[in-house]
Amino acid sequence: MPETMKAVVNEAPEPGRVALRDVPVPGIGEEDVLLRVEAVGVCGSDLHQWQGTHSWKVNYPCILGHEFGGVVVAAGARVRHFREGDRVVSETAAVIDPASPYTRQGLYHLDPTRLGFGYGVDGAMARYVRVPERCLHAVPDGLPFETAALTEPCSVAYNAVCVQTRIRPGDHVLVIGPGPIGLLCALMARLSGAGHLIVAGLPQDEHRLAVARTLGADATLTGDVAAYVRDLGDGLGVDVVIDAAGVSSTLRTAMEVVRPAGQITKVGWGPQPMNYSLDPAVQKAVTIRGSFSHNWPIWERVLRLLASGQLDVAPLVSRVAPLAEWHTCFERMHAGTYVKAVLIPDD
Repeated sequence: MPETMKAVVNEAPEPGRVALRDVPVPGIGEEDVLLRVEAVGVCGSDLHQWQGTHSWKVNYPCILGHEFGGVVVAAGARVRHFREGDRVVSETAAVIDPASPYTRQGLYHLDPTRLGFGYGVDGAMARYVRVPERCLHAVPDGLPFETAALTEPCSVAYNAVCVQTRIRPGDHVLVIGPGPIGLLCALMARLSGAGHLIVAGLPQDEHRLAVARTLGADATLTGDVAAYVRDLGDGLGVDVVIDAAGVSSTLRTAMEVVRPAGQITKVGWGPQPMNYSLDPAVQKAVTIRGSFSHNWPIWERVLRLLASGQLDVAPLVSRVAPLAEWHTCFERMHAGTYVKAVLIPDD
């Protein structure tokens, strides 16, 4: 085992303070495994930390990366269910309070003291990462790591669309924001039986909207969403809106186009002030809910969907690249020319 490794480290809160550095290989505790990372996805939150535009606390310096899979190379003395050589993926809740009421309900992802990989503790944009055993899930045989590493964003989308939202077959569904999470939400809506699936974005999102069409979207929009919806069906609005955009203003559009007694689920982070009224949601008796992260049963379902081929994420992966090319992948995801990049650490 080497003593050091290359890692993509977020060193400070200012923009551009991410660099490839030599860092020590982590040690493990009795309930941890040391994972040899085989693939790690680049998330929009990684880009926000790189740009210094994030709205959450980061424990600097911190290795980025929370979408990952790999092989167990060492296990602590109290690890019971995994052993060296096992192929696994990891959840993101690296630190939780076992006594929290939310943890005891299985909702540990909502534990206020939760710390995640890539901001609260060191993540997986490195050859090795320390992971608590409770975070691990076995990767089904035949599922490549480049795909398995996307279990995490798929689980975010599954929670938003399949757990927090009720979609009936035939429902008109609008997804706002064609980033990776929005596109995965569109995939989940299609799997859930959406009758007419719309994905809306900005003119500069045309590449991503083209991907949405390959994933089964019936319509992709960059213009007046409300005008399109007025001409759809009875003109009263869509049944479900999934707001996966990273701005607060899109909730206003969601309230405008959702039908009375419809549903809005917000999964995109938007820290900006809203500066508009929520009265349309009251007048329409709309259900608005947030969706955050995921838990154990969601991961198990998503892994089954990925292994069976029912959930095909290949159209989203624009590039599989060595870890050393992290900067190019960050830049091109930020520019929208890549939908999703997956990094492969090397020795």
